[in-house]
Amino acid sequence: MTHHFHTRVYYEDTDLAGIVYHANYLKFIERARSELVREAGVSQSDLKSDHGIVFAVRRMAVEFLAPAKFEDMLEVRTGFVSLTGARFTLDQSVWRDGTRLFQADVQVVCLDAAGRAARIPADIRQKLTRFQQASGADPE
Repeated sequence: MTHHFHTRVYYEDTDLAGIVYHANYLKFIERARSELVREAGVSQSDLKSDHGIVFAVRRMAVEFLAPAKFEDMLEVRTGFVSLTGARFTLDQSVWRDGTRLFQADVQVVCLDAAGRAARIPADIRQKLTRFQQASGADPE
């Protein structure tokens, strides 16, 4: 199952040319990742308060394929690529009317309060694994 998140391009998202400013694609996919984690049954607030850990982006490779414009309706598609003990990798893309505009490969890591890598707790990993398996990705 691919996770779908819908958003509209607002005036504040655009630059002088009337197209989406490149950094705003990162905001769109961040919101989609947050919703995916929430829909998987994981509260990031509880993750921090109960376990003392957070998720953070470690690496991202992006490709800008075509511009989005003011008032466009966009769909962010997110799928799991892999899930390991301390990180997961996602494939995220932004679409408009069947046209892919943006592509990102995103690696998310679990960090403790000191900013060091930490294992994803078993209960959280289980929730993410269920979501990953529903998406058809192979666990590592």
